Amino acid sequence: MCLYGDTQALPDLSRSFRPLAGTRAPSGPLQATRGNPHQAIGWDSAAQLDRFLTAYEEVYADAPYNEGPSDVAEFIDHYAVHARPVGMRLVLAAENQEVVGFTYGYYLAPDTRWWRNLQDVTLPDDYTREDGRRTFVVIEPAVRKAWRRGGVAAALHAQLIGDLDAGRVTLTVRPEAEAEAARSAYKAWGYRKVGVSRPWVGAPLYDCMVRDLS
Repeated sequence: MCLYGDTQALPDLSRSFRPLAGTRAPSGPLQATRGNPHQAIGWDSAAQLDRFLTAYEEVYADAPYNEGPSDVAEFIDHYAVHARPVGMRLVLAAENQEVVGFTYGYYLAPDTRWWRNLQDVTLPDDYTREDGRRTFVVIEPAVRKAWRRGGVAAALHAQLIGDLDAGRVTLTVRPEAEAEAARSAYKAWGYRKVGVSRPWVGAPLYDCMVRDLS
């Protein structure tokens, strides 16, 4: 298995996977490729959506998301916006050319609504002030069922933020019990909860978490 994207080389993460019953077991080491996808292999992140959309549909069909066709269409619209900013990063985990996990992120713009979306707390202005490079948003690492609990999410995350020019990273995660594994992983990676967010009009509530890099 290989990770595609970013500039941070990862160690060989060979390990035994524990696939779910009825699913095909992944095999072989997980290794990172070197080079920025936009330069080294000519990727345009906006054009890569079709490569990982099937993985997105599979992951987010499960609880607590329970996404259907209208939700997927909404994600496609959101991704088109997220892929525009300079500095946007996309990392894919693939085995035999099949994408089994992904994550991406972008820098918060000075006029971002990210911090204003918090519902339960008002953070100080000096904390929420953005300059286009201060904060990088991590979109939740998503891994298909058969490849979970084998270090893929951690590798995706490490690849994504490995050489960031940012003071901190932030993400949102659902508060339901089904997302406890993700929340526990983020805490182990150094994130802390700063509030409860409604990321867009009509969205469910999410826990907003931050990890300092500086």
